[in-house]
Amino acid sequence: MNHFRQIAEKLADWELDAMMLTAAPNRLYAAGFRSSAGMVLVTRQSAWFFTDSRYIEAAQDAIQDAGVRLVDGAHSYTALAREVIEADGVARLGFEDDRMSVASYEAYRKAFPCELVGAGARMDELRMVKDAEEIEKLLASQKIAEAAFTELLGEIRPGVTERQLAAKLDYLMLTHGAEKPSFDTIVASGTNGSKPHAVPSDKPVEAGEFITFDFGAMKDGYCSDTTRTVAVGFVTEEMRKVYDTVLQAQLAGIAAAKAGVTGRQVDGAARDYITAAGYGEYFGHGFGHGLGIEVHEAPTAAPSYDRPLPAGAVISAEPGIYLPGKLGVRIEDVLILTEEGSRDITGLSKELLIL
Repeated sequence: MNHFRQIAEKLADWELDAMMLTAAPNRLYAAGFRSSAGMVLVTRQSAWFFTDSRYIEAAQDAIQDAGVRLVDGAHSYTALAREVIEADGVARLGFEDDRMSVASYEAYRKAFPCELVGAGARMDELRMVKDAEEIEKLLASQKIAEAAFTELLGEIRPGVTERQLAAKLDYLMLTHGAEKPSFDTIVASGTNGSKPHAVPSDKPVEAGEFITFDFGAMKDGYCSDTTRTVAVGFVTEEMRKVYDTVLQAQLAGIAAAKAGVTGRQVDGAARDYITAAGYGEYFGHGFGHGLGIEVHEAPTAAPSYDRPLPAGAVISAEPGIYLPGKLGVRIEDVLILTEEGSRDITGLSKELLIL
């Protein structure tokens, strides 16, 4: 799977003659090939992938619909790109202004006989809308993560540590087919749950605590992202109230999520519910974020995002309540937005589990 054609078809609308991609996520989107080094160059006439000796053979085998050339001592990235720029008459070259260092920009500006035009946001917009193949990859990564978590439930008991649970969950995702976790797995129990991005520690799990698991699997370069909060042994009245509030807020946000509404409106549906329940000050992050090649990408469902969400976008649905020094609850699903509403691709139950 590659997206050379989709990028080339957008160049006229973007008022560009070519697009240069050097950031790994955009290179993977364009070429369907993952590497730590490389450059993609798409013009109105041709598409190219440049890389070094570590990847050249694999790239030649994997990449279709583009020329693949070797970068070495005699042929630098800038030299190879300049050849294409001159051959295809490129006057306006788009680049990832939101991902490129100043030093790299200056080097390209001096080396290329054309105007460099910041176009990072254009790539973000293009990647927002997932095609059928991308959706299938996201579904596959989601199923892997869910299978691993379901298997992990039998390991949760008083005395096991956060770090042990995180390591086991990572292992299970790999055994179920993940290339790697989408991000550093979060396991936060008891008072650590009030920290949304807590790092798993050697703290043992205790009865009467919540444990928040935030985890995801990467498959074929695409990421899943899921959060579930479970209880050990028993829950207090306050714990159940917080959990139920987060769940109802998530359902309110999901009901509001569809193409054409703004990210702010989706966030507001969940945030208003949490605020009405008296926990508004304890929900500090946004309702959701885009998901795909990167675990956080455009668009977002947050108070700052006042743009309409497009059909085909994939976003998380993850409100939370975090009471400092006491507990935290977050519940996260993944949604595919449609004109009519959204498709929730998360299959795990959201009923409160008491293990």
